[in-house]
Amino acid sequence: MTAAALDNRRIALLGNPNCGKTALFNLLTGSRQKVANYAGVTVERKEGLLTLPSGKQVHVLDLPGAYSLNATSADETVTRDVVNGKRAGEAPPDLLVCVTDATNLRLTLRIVIEARRLGRPMLVALNLADVARKRGIHVDVKKLEAELGVPVVETVAVRTGGAASLMATIDAWLARAHEPANAPASGPGVHRDAEPPHGHVGQAAIDAVMRDHHEVHRLLDATLTEPAVSTHVDDRLDRVLLHPVWGMAILAVVLFLMFQAVFSWAKWPMDHIQALMDQTGQLVARFMPEGMLRSLIVDGVIAGAGSVIVFLPQILILFLFILALEDSGYLPRAAFLLDRVMAGVGLTGRSFIPLLSSFACAIPGIMATRTIADPRDRLSTILIAPLMTCSARLPVYALLIGAFIPARTLALGVNLQGLVLFVLYLAGIVSAMGVAWVLQRLGRRSGPAHHTLMMELPAYRWPNARNLAIGLWERARIFITRVGTIILSLMIVLWFLSTFPGPPAGATGPAIEYSLAGRLGHLLEYVFAPIGFNWQIAIALVPGLAAREVAVGALGTVYALSASGDAVAEQLSPLIQHTWSLPTACALLAWYVFAPQCVATLSVTKRETGGWRQPIIMASYLFALAYVAAGLTFYGVRYFFGA
Repeated sequence: MTAAALDNRRIALLGNPNCGKTALFNLLTGSRQKVANYAGVTVERKEGLLTLPSGKQVHVLDLPGAYSLNATSADETVTRDVVNGKRAGEAPPDLLVCVTDATNLRLTLRIVIEARRLGRPMLVALNLADVARKRGIHVDVKKLEAELGVPVVETVAVRTGGAASLMATIDAWLARAHEPANAPASGPGVHRDAEPPHGHVGQAAIDAVMRDHHEVHRLLDATLTEPAVSTHVDDRLDRVLLHPVWGMAILAVVLFLMFQAVFSWAKWPMDHIQALMDQTGQLVARFMPEGMLRSLIVDGVIAGAGSVIVFLPQILILFLFILALEDSGYLPRAAFLLDRVMAGVGLTGRSFIPLLSSFACAIPGIMATRTIADPRDRLSTILIAPLMTCSARLPVYALLIGAFIPARTLALGVNLQGLVLFVLYLAGIVSAMGVAWVLQRLGRRSGPAHHTLMMELPAYRWPNARNLAIGLWERARIFITRVGTIILSLMIVLWFLSTFPGPPAGATGPAIEYSLAGRLGHLLEYVFAPIGFNWQIAIALVPGLAAREVAVGALGTVYALSASGDAVAEQLSPLIQHTWSLPTACALLAWYVFAPQCVATLSVTKRETGGWRQPIIMASYLFALAYVAAGLTFYGVRYFFGA
């Protein structure tokens, strides 16, 4: 593809959440995507390149999901401003593609009507057309196109070639768009509704909503034919999956199997990655002359960053489950199912999705709280989001569990290591609910404590392999980028602090004990020794504030420099297995259930709450909980196991 083939026109995908808009974006752009945030707000921005049948490439923007252009949340505000061209430094899209759900036009047509009123070039993508046909739902596409006055095309976003008609229509629009791209009267599908009457703004808005409501019903009566009796498999599935008893049991089993798979499935690729890193370290040490450079590469880069990258398979397996559950339509149902449970601690089921997102990273979880309308519920969710066990903690858990918990199979094929991991994740969830209950008591005010949860439940569907592959690739890329930038940089800094100044003449201990890092570690040992941590662990906790997984790399660097002779080449897991006690390992696991947040999370919390007060409260209470939990665990394990 030559540079001349790139057209600077921008196409924006607009639609409700769960209508298949992002799946359509993935189908159109494939791996040619970049993800960032909109300037000034923590709202995700996805943009990619679409190659049309003509060979031309155009920019495609996946707008945040919105039910209306009358914004009620931060996501909808961004969507409204982008569509209207009110985002600073960003021109309005040249073409709007309104993505609708053919199985639920009653809900998804409203934003089409609002977008049509803007008078911009647009077309409608009738997504999930195959599912609608299977359910006996018939949409008269030609009639709908005539009624709306804009092109309407059917799409199947989860099928290769499912957007061929859409791409052909965009190609035809591009070929006819000879006038300037921002001219509002250009291209097909320009339609202007009558302007709303002047008068009281509130009344005019209500009148506009009512007109849209009646227009949706008129369009449905004219173009939609549905079966008299629902034949949905969804209804039968929901009777089980949303049952207050069976539904909760199934959810618990799903989560349990997910954490079992993290250990069971990842062993083979982890062993091969570890062997590769060990061979690389030995090869470099064999061919490089002894000196500072070899120490930097072997002890700093390979021992540090290499001890983190080995956990990539476990992180990808965790995300595979989360992405599959999301793509299948199960996650919103889990939120609905847990609404009553969360009401007991002063939250609603709307907090479930942000909290589940926090299993990946607390940052997107905190950002996802923008969909929670009640300020008190939103603040509570932000403050407890860090208690969800993010993927950055997984390398620490995996290291300690692999070193101290036997790889034993229990009854019914249950893996003991996976069971321990499940308990650690469960401990984070229970702790979050406990903190939310306390916050609800401290912040109690007059008025209802719980709001009825109303949300759209999307249709069930098989997870799409393309969407899963793109999601996993994006997560792997982010992880590798962190290893190659943040983690590698911190490992080099830590190596420098652990190497200089050198040991004095006549010194008998490892060189690191006389370095800046060693002195800092021995100083911090006074703080952490009461809960069973040695000076090496104290050193690792400091860079762990930048990124949790760095703690594993820091331990790799510290122990590589603490050892001598052949011990340098040993794996980290056997080293700590022989130098730590079981109470110390368990205490460190307990510490990371509550560990104070990384700097990036605190920064996003400050940005979302408008000041430093909440981040300081978050960091303080998490440090206190981590310290107390680690201490209780250390002395409890030592008392019961005599270790």
